[in-house]
Amino acid sequence: MTASAPIPSSDPTERQPRAYGDELHGRGCPIAHGAGDEVVIVGHAEALAAATDAEAFSSAVSRFLQIPNGLDGEEHAAFRRLLDRYLALEVVDGYADEFLAAARSTITELVTDETVTVDAVAQLGATYAVRSMLAWLGWPVSMEQRLIDWVIANNEATRSGELERTAAVAEEFDAIIRDALAESPADSVTRRLVRDESLGRPLESAEVISILRNWTGGDLSSMAYCIGVILAALVEIPALQDRLREWEYVSDAEFVAIMDEILRRDSPFVSNRRITTGPVSVGGAELPAGQSVRIHWTAANRDPRRFGEPDAYDPEANAAQNLVWGAGPHACPGKDLSMLELRAFIDELLAVVTVTAADTAAGERETHPVGGWASLPVTLTRR
Repeated sequence: MTASAPIPSSDPTERQPRAYGDELHGRGCPIAHGAGDEVVIVGHAEALAAATDAEAFSSAVSRFLQIPNGLDGEEHAAFRRLLDRYLALEVVDGYADEFLAAARSTITELVTDETVTVDAVAQLGATYAVRSMLAWLGWPVSMEQRLIDWVIANNEATRSGELERTAAVAEEFDAIIRDALAESPADSVTRRLVRDESLGRPLESAEVISILRNWTGGDLSSMAYCIGVILAALVEIPALQDRLREWEYVSDAEFVAIMDEILRRDSPFVSNRRITTGPVSVGGAELPAGQSVRIHWTAANRDPRRFGEPDAYDPEANAAQNLVWGAGPHACPGKDLSMLELRAFIDELLAVVTVTAADTAAGERETHPVGGWASLPVTLTRR
């Protein structure tokens, strides 16, 4: 690799993603050499440039089939058109009552006394993530505990970085998907996907499994981590709890702005990989063709060149530059679904309890390649 200025080395392995990015920002480094031959992009402008230039920065980085975001060009666009029909707001909005029911049951089962201390991630987050996903996809409720156990095993495997463990949990999840395909009712999202021929042909079995893996495997952990980050912010900024309780006055747009800003400050969606298709300049460096690149969203969302003090809470000022959900053609297609799920959960939770810091234990932060909180004890007090 050649560059117009030296690129520092800073391996993100075993680092807490926010601290990793903040350190590089403090050194004025928008990119760095990461693990192995990888280059990590932490600067906001640089991350945005890479994410929006899908021709120069290819997403075809995995030896496994990953639909849609492991595809490029028209193939990616065709699958996005197919999947967007399932994830459009007017479609997923039809599941709002089911998400409210999933939230209500989760909270009722955990808030068993006037004051309880629970783990925002492993108990509240993981349980609700599984129940809301089962409701959306039409999977049998008998799968709940199996999926909760899988979320825990997957998080531990991802944290370990051991290929054997990550391969084992991937195989287990494929088995879960195959069982779900066999047991889901005919009118479910899952079965409609199997019958979908909007590409001009039926989907192949491997394609169906890849889509469902993308919709579920990553999203289960992501929803749990989001809830951990959001509850941490509600503890830190109690006035947010008061505002969100005024649900009849909080528009969907305001709710999304609040959630986006909370997640910008502490994004659990850490990074995505790319590979350069030819020589390209980014962050003052000249990268060759075939260069492995990691766009570090958590760091880019805390770039002081763009956001000033990264921990300052300012939804209105920061909304236009927020990269929590990515950017460009590979931006997350499931934001509307996630926000609908989050609103159901937050509305139900704050109607019942006040959230405060737990007196008995401190939380534990996640490390690369996962962001947010590994565990976060919070105290829930009935209102």
